[in-house]
Amino acid sequence: MGLLSDPNRRRALINLLTRLNAPICVVCYMAGVAWFMGLAFEPFTLRTYMSENAMGSTMVEERFPSGERAVATGREFAAHKKKVSGMPVEWLVKTMQARGLEVYTQRFSRTLPFPDENKERYMVKGTNVYGILRAPRAPRTEALVLSAPCTPGDNNNQAVGLLLGLAQYFRNQIYWAKDIIFLVNDHDLIGMQAWLEGYHHTNTTGMDWSPLQGRGGSIQAALSLELSSDVVTSMDLVLEGLNGQLPNLDLANLFYAFCQKIGVLCTIQGKLQRNDWDSVSGYSHAVQTMMLMVMKQASGRPWGDHGLFLRYHIEAATIKGINSFRQYKTDATTIGRLLEGMYRKLNNLLERLHQSYFFYLMPSLSHFVSIGYYMPAFGLLAVILLLRALDLWVQLATPPPTTEDGIADIEQVRHAHSSSPGVLSVLTPLVISHLTGAALYMLPIRFQEMAVEHFPVSETEAVVLTAIAVYTAGLALPHNTHRLLSGEGTEQGWRVLKLVALLYLAVLLGCTALINFSLGFILALTLVPAAAFVTPHVPKVLSAFVLVILSPACTLLFSVFFFQELQEMPVSFLDGWLLYLSVISQGILDHFLYGSLVYPLIALLVYPCWLLFWNILFWK
Repeated sequence: MGLLSDPNRRRALINLLTRLNAPICVVCYMAGVAWFMGLAFEPFTLRTYMSENAMGSTMVEERFPSGERAVATGREFAAHKKKVSGMPVEWLVKTMQARGLEVYTQRFSRTLPFPDENKERYMVKGTNVYGILRAPRAPRTEALVLSAPCTPGDNNNQAVGLLLGLAQYFRNQIYWAKDIIFLVNDHDLIGMQAWLEGYHHTNTTGMDWSPLQGRGGSIQAALSLELSSDVVTSMDLVLEGLNGQLPNLDLANLFYAFCQKIGVLCTIQGKLQRNDWDSVSGYSHAVQTMMLMVMKQASGRPWGDHGLFLRYHIEAATIKGINSFRQYKTDATTIGRLLEGMYRKLNNLLERLHQSYFFYLMPSLSHFVSIGYYMPAFGLLAVILLLRALDLWVQLATPPPTTEDGIADIEQVRHAHSSSPGVLSVLTPLVISHLTGAALYMLPIRFQEMAVEHFPVSETEAVVLTAIAVYTAGLALPHNTHRLLSGEGTEQGWRVLKLVALLYLAVLLGCTALINFSLGFILALTLVPAAAFVTPHVPKVLSAFVLVILSPACTLLFSVFFFQELQEMPVSFLDGWLLYLSVISQGILDHFLYGSLVYPLIALLVYPCWLLFWNILFWK
């Protein structure tokens, strides 16, 4: 405190920070990146452990015997689905009723803002079927959910068969203290969204759905089951939910504990756990796994049906059966026993999962990185913005030099007063930048019909191309700004504007990182260097090229290619570009269908902030 309260020491500290500002910023950036890359090194991570006492032991005996019968039920479900070309509602209702469940249906419909070309749908109508197994030993105030999406084609038929097999087995047990809801949802995420809105009496997306006739208790936890093949070699855990939300870490610990007990091969991000962490290949494997989680979390989209439960404070995850490791094979009976053990442990909960972490990264299923370990990496990047803002503040506050008599030079005082920035010179770029961001958010959806009428494009292509056109038109911002200004900008003017933009970006990235660390960190990696060193006095052409490369749109483009490399599925530039356009359309759809915040965040806040630095580069 004495360092800051003593004027002489405070002045010396400020002089040191301003004199060495650029080297300190470079060191902070390199240290932030190095810190983040070191998070995947096993000695720097923590071993997973069970924090919830009610789930601390896996000493339950799993007895599920009906794997073969579940497979046969799955084939029967597939035959009826093929016969009716969709969800076999009547067959599901009869089958669930035959297993002693209270069975209900829910109809829903949703008109998409524009066609989803990936899944070839626009007018979506479907029916959810769910059965409730009432708890025989409790007042029925709490519930657990097991769901399986009904997907087109031959996918996930075995998951529905296993769900029905577990329902029949659970019905004959007497130890359940919570209602168990068995849900088969139509049209994947859209059907799940309709069911959750109906269950909780909310309508946040404007979807039409019929009210639920039957309910269980307050949902404590949920699992979604997806089996991509009849032959399952490993079980993969999917955690990333809407807007980067993650379930309580104890849910992942429970999955890993029972996989270890039963002997099921388990993965996360489709990657097996390796024990050679001290080798280069072992470390790169951990980095690859962690970066896949970061990229998925930053996208803000739900990576499974479980992702929509998290917005209702329900701990949920998706368990996928994949066929990637030929030397292993897991039968339906073993998968059923895995789910039985997990639900018996969740049945013991006396309160919601809350004792373990909600903010974490996982380089493997046995190790995790807590928020206290990864936040310093972001802090080292964010402090660069504050250091540059301090440097500008000192420059703006420095008085003109004085003569030997202590009197300031009259000419320099007049020049300082004449060059002081007006409110208009700072306010105008702010207003125009945010108006451009508002246009980027609103025009693609509103102008799609007009674009289809005048150009040979589909509705989806019209939305994406309109977004790209508005984004590109924002590059003309400096010329539009100066036309509205009286006279040219001053030297003090761009410093004030950059000071405001730096503080704006620091607050924006800080708030984003608190909600979705991965998104905030990726944006900081590209925006912080551009924000720190852009001035009107650098070479225009080279700096403009670098600034465009570090813009949000190019960050997304690089992320698409990087994500494909992490998945070991590299694509050509043309395929990557088409995938990039698809990602843009899916991001807009996710916002309007499920409430993803990434698209409005980029359009209304991040892009206008980047435009401020673009305006500073071309300051006159």
